[in-house]
Amino acid sequence: MLTFAEEILLLALDDQKGSIKPLPAQAMKFALAGALLMELAMLDRIDTDLQTLKVINTTPTGDALLDETLIFLQTRSREQSTSSWLNELAWQRTDLQDQVLDRLVDRGVLKVEDRRILWVFAVRRYPVMDNREIQEVCARLREVIASHAIPDPRDAVLIGLVNACQLFDHVFTEDELARLRPRIDQLAKLDLIGREVSRSIDEISMAVAASMPVMM
Repeated sequence: MLTFAEEILLLALDDQKGSIKPLPAQAMKFALAGALLMELAMLDRIDTDLQTLKVINTTPTGDALLDETLIFLQTRSREQSTSSWLNELAWQRTDLQDQVLDRLVDRGVLKVEDRRILWVFAVRRYPVMDNREIQEVCARLREVIASHAIPDPRDAVLIGLVNACQLFDHVFTEDELARLRPRIDQLAKLDLIGREVSRSIDEISMAVAASMPVMM
């Protein structure tokens, strides 16, 4: 089974170009940090409420990336809010995207291609080897959102991440998305960490927009 981080990265990957699709400013950085926190919460290693996120079980998970994150969370003696931890993970763990991409390569889902643009600039691409994983994630999201059923916790988490990154336009057609938007917004509010991811991305996007020169 893919992790949240692997699923969100696959959905964000342009399978033709082998590169990340255009996203809101710093969206992938925060989405991956949120995905790791959500995974740890699902494994009962951390607990969150409106004020704090804290480690409640230091037992290793057996997943190297999650265990690195669990250790990272234990480096502070004081409790911090979910948003504070999310920001710290997003900005300090700068290697998260590369680590998740490498995991997908190891799984045989992606392959690595190193190219040069104009024979000078090195560019690494990650073409999809097997798109069954992407198709399965999209199908699961479509089924949950198009129904009136309450999603299971893992699907609710993924919906929050996909919504925060504005990736649902790659899952649904424009007409479908317009019709299902109220349902998506409702489900995206079910997860506290997902809401913090969305808020952080919105704040960064607004800050970037405010810093851009006004074109006359």
